[in-house]
Amino acid sequence: MGPFDTIVVGGGNAGCAAAIASARHGARTLLIERYGFLGGTATAAMVGPWMTFHSGESRIVGGIAQEIVERLTAMGGSPGHRRDSSDYVATITPFDPELHKTLLVEMMAEAGVTLLLHAWFLAAICEGERIRGVRVATIGGELEFFGTTTVDATADALVAHSAGAATNRGDERGRVQPASLMLRIGPVDGEALAAYLRAHPDQVRSSLPVAELRPENLSAIAGLWDLWNLARERGDVTIPRDIVSLFASPYPDEMTVNMSRVLDVDPLDAFDLTRAEVEGRRQALELIRFFNNYVPGFERARILASGAQVGIRESRRIVGRYTLTRDDVISARRFPDAVARSAYPIDIHDPSGRGTTTHRVAPGGAYEIPFRCLVPERKEGLLVAGRCISTTHEALASARLTPTVMTLGQAAGTAAAIAKNGARTVGDLDIFALRAALQNDGVDLGDRKE
Repeated sequence: MGPFDTIVVGGGNAGCAAAIASARHGARTLLIERYGFLGGTATAAMVGPWMTFHSGESRIVGGIAQEIVERLTAMGGSPGHRRDSSDYVATITPFDPELHKTLLVEMMAEAGVTLLLHAWFLAAICEGERIRGVRVATIGGELEFFGTTTVDATADALVAHSAGAATNRGDERGRVQPASLMLRIGPVDGEALAAYLRAHPDQVRSSLPVAELRPENLSAIAGLWDLWNLARERGDVTIPRDIVSLFASPYPDEMTVNMSRVLDVDPLDAFDLTRAEVEGRRQALELIRFFNNYVPGFERARILASGAQVGIRESRRIVGRYTLTRDDVISARRFPDAVARSAYPIDIHDPSGRGTTTHRVAPGGAYEIPFRCLVPERKEGLLVAGRCISTTHEALASARLTPTVMTLGQAAGTAAAIAKNGARTVGDLDIFALRAALQNDGVDLGDRKE
């Protein structure tokens, strides 16, 4: 089959956005995914809600990412953007992972993407420094596909690493952020929980007036320190976390739990990843028992669903033509070749401990991510999208969030389509043409004049 103009490896949100954008711009596009469904971290690991589409009152993420939210809302699978009642970010966006799976398949068919599920990436096919295609394993045997541009949306930079691109991992000691197994639990009595918080307002991080601590306003709950510490003192919880973290789902009697924490994981080692999966599920039982026995409104709750895999915050990332830094994020730096914007703070979960370190962009500000972060050094015909772009450990702690990676995916797919008939390779295309195409497709790149 083929050849293709664009081959996208990895059907997470970044890869899906890349494939949709490429096909909508007329490129023959193949999307390869290892699972039997799309959505990656959002569906396989159930990581949510999405944070954040906004900086202050302004929406700074548009394009395919915003289209997905609007279509999920129309399907009843998302309430849309809600104010973050825990004051961590401006807004959060709950979604139903099952409806998200269905929507993504629909969007692939609409765009004309050739979809291959149950296919595991094996190796990049290279000719010198140029990537010509990929080899994958399927139930029917190994297959090879060739294309003009390959987009590595594997989250682990599998294609780039196989092609010999330079990569980094973790902090200065090679440590990555902890892994977490996500849970959806219910039924939850939101009124009982809210009544407890109104009676104990010091047990929730929120700028909401006490009277407004009601179910319809509680999109996120961070706190419940006394209950958590009491359970810890009694030996009922052992998870290395210092705060209870809950999020609203699209449904009033369910909540999403992001609290498990598996430390010192090497997500590129299968045995260590196995350890993380086993420990995550042990912690899941500890968590549901904590909620049943300690938290008002959760007495009858059970685990409704857990991720098919543990959620990985960080693994391998490329060395690109530019490396996004902590200072770039905090100073809200702008770039002439910017293809995405974000206002999410640097959010580093201690690789070996209980705490979380946060560094914020100035209120109302947003930093930009340059196209050069998607282009591996000294490689041709290859782009990356998602959390394996070129950043430092600190900058990745912000850039890894779903709204941002969807925008990066759209940029990579659009670039691949533009490059299919051009005289320049994809890494050297006309950046002004790319930015104009992205803005025309609804991506918010600020008000700078080209």
